Amino acid sequence: MTAAQPPRPTATPAEALTAMDDLIAAHLVGQQEMAQRLGLNVSDLTCLGYVLQAGEDLLTAGDLATRVHVTTGAVTGIINRLERAGYVTRRPDPRDRRRVRVAPQPDAAARVHALYEPYYARLNALFTDYAPEEIAVLSDWFTRATGLAHAYREELRGQTGETP
Repeated sequence: MTAAQPPRPTATPAEALTAMDDLIAAHLVGQQEMAQRLGLNVSDLTCLGYVLQAGEDLLTAGDLATRVHVTTGAVTGIINRLERAGYVTRRPDPRDRRRVRVAPQPDAAARVHALYEPYYARLNALFTDYAPEEIAVLSDWFTRATGLAHAYREELRGQTGETP
């Protein structure tokens, strides 16, 4: 926090959860808008995001299926759509010719970056309002909350049609 910044407002866990819910809702709506602008649906955009995030360590269809919690059959459809839209290509796995790896098309990252960069620049500007220790706490919380979300989703999938 810079010297010019006023102290952080206090918040209860309930208030923080409400703020988080609002952020998630804003991002869900935003992802839908971003996906439409890229000619994709949200699931396809999510997979494309994982492909881009992987960089040179290309993912397999199975890797993508695991990350987005869909079947390998469903992820094959997603990869087909991303390939038709010009975002990815399939490459043979050099260690196992039965598998393919998913690689971004050269201009895919540029197309996605052009759409997201102005928003991420604003988020990075927002981070400048926080001390490194605060950013570390935020990063830790995001990481741990993501783990909890994945674990809870798995727990729900293990239930047989029960409503909590």
